[in-house]
Amino acid sequence: MTAPHHASPSQPDDAYLRAIVAETADAVEAAEPLGSPHRGAPEEIRAEVGSLIDARAQDLVALSQDLHAHPEEGFAETRSVRALAELLQNHGHQATVGVGGLETALSATVGEGGPHVALLAEYDALPGVGHGCGHNIICATAAGGFLGAAAVVERLGGRVSLFGTPAEEGGGGKETMARAGVFDDVDAVLMLHPFSHDIAMHPFLGRRQLEMVFHGVAAHASAQPFMGRNALDAAVAAYQGVAALRQHLPGTDRVHGVFTDGGARPNVVPDRAAVLFYLRSGQPETLRDLAERMTKIAHGAAEMTGCGVELHWDEQPAYLPIRFNGALAGRWAVNQEGCGRKPLPPGIVPEFLTGSTDLGNLSYRMPAIHPMLAVSGPTVALHTKEFAEAAGSPAGDRAVVDGALGLALTAADYLADADLRTAVHQEFEAAGGALDVPSFFG
Repeated sequence: MTAPHHASPSQPDDAYLRAIVAETADAVEAAEPLGSPHRGAPEEIRAEVGSLIDARAQDLVALSQDLHAHPEEGFAETRSVRALAELLQNHGHQATVGVGGLETALSATVGEGGPHVALLAEYDALPGVGHGCGHNIICATAAGGFLGAAAVVERLGGRVSLFGTPAEEGGGGKETMARAGVFDDVDAVLMLHPFSHDIAMHPFLGRRQLEMVFHGVAAHASAQPFMGRNALDAAVAAYQGVAALRQHLPGTDRVHGVFTDGGARPNVVPDRAAVLFYLRSGQPETLRDLAERMTKIAHGAAEMTGCGVELHWDEQPAYLPIRFNGALAGRWAVNQEGCGRKPLPPGIVPEFLTGSTDLGNLSYRMPAIHPMLAVSGPTVALHTKEFAEAAGSPAGDRAVVDGALGLALTAADYLADADLRTAVHQEFEAAGGALDVPSFFG
C-alpha cells in the first residue's frame, strides 16, 4: 500500500503574530508622538508649501499610480525615471537622467550656495510582486517634496535637490552614486518608506551578502567514493554551522541562506557546491563581527570535509544600518500631525519588523531620515502582493499627498531654521560623525 502524499505544507500558527498585533495596538494608543523644540520654517512659508502640494496632489497621485501599473526592476527603471523627469519638466524643472554612472539615476537642483538638502526617490520594483515595497509612493512623495521646497527655496536660501536612486532592492544604487561623488556637497537627505504604521524613526539593519563556494573532488559515488571529496557535505556543514550560530547572535542579527549549487547527479560525488547567505545586523560593528564569524564557519566546514572554499562578498555594495537623526525626525513628526497622523517614536512598533536599505549608507555620511508612512493594516508585510495592493490603494494615494507635504515642510524647516541645522549636525557628530563607508569592511 502506498502511503498518502502530503504535498501541502502545514500552515504556521499565527498566535504569536496576533499577540504582537494586540500588544502593538495598545502601545500605539498610549504613545506620545515625537515632537520638536525647533520652530522650523515661518508660517507663511508653510502655508504656501501646503497650498502648492494641494495643487500638485492629482499629478503626484497619477505618477504613483503610473509607476504602480508599470513596475520595473532595479537598474532597468527606464520608464519610471522618464515619468519622474517628465513630471518635473511639466512643473518647470529640468532633470538630468544618467548620473553617478547609473543610466536610471536622476538629479535636479534649485537654488545656489548655502545649506543643501536633498530628497531621495526610489522607483524599482520586485520580480513577481511588483511594487510590494511601495517604491511608487517613495518616488511620488520625493517628487512632491522637491516641488514644494523648490517653490520657496530662493526666499529661504540654500539649495534643494531631488535624486532618483535606482535599485534599492539589492542593487545599492545610493552607494554607487555616493562613490561617484553625487552627494559630496549635500548636507542632509530626506526620504520616507510606506509601512503598516506611522513611525518617525524605525531601525533598518545593515546587510552583507556572502556566497560560499566549496570545491571538492569528483568520484563515482558507488564504486570509488573514497576517492572523492564531497563539496555538498562541506556546504551542508556550513549551513548547519550557521544554524548553530543563530542561538548565540544578538537579537538584532539575522542570517538566512539558500543552496545555489549542490551537484548534478546522485551517483557523482559533487566537486562543487555553493550557499548564498544574507547577513544582517543593527550596528556596523556587529555586522563586521558577524561577517568574521561566518568566515570561520566556512573555513571550518572546508577543513572538516577536505574541500577548498572561496568566499565571495557583496556582489552589490553592502548596506549599513540606518543611523537616526532625532532632530530632523522630530520636525517630520510635527509636520505629519497636521495631516492627522501620529508618527511614533522608536520602540513602540516591534523593531524586529524590519529589513535593510541602502539609505543606511548615506546616513553614515550625513544626517538622514527615513520615516515610515502607514498605508496598510498592521499584519501586512513588505515584499508581498498584499502590500503591493496597499501601495496602489486609496490609502496609498493619501500617503502620497501626506508624505509629499511632510518632506517639503521638513526640507523647508532645515533650510529656514539655523538652530535646527545646528542641532541636526551636532547630533550627527555626537553619534560618531561621517564614516568611511567604502573601506569599513576592508
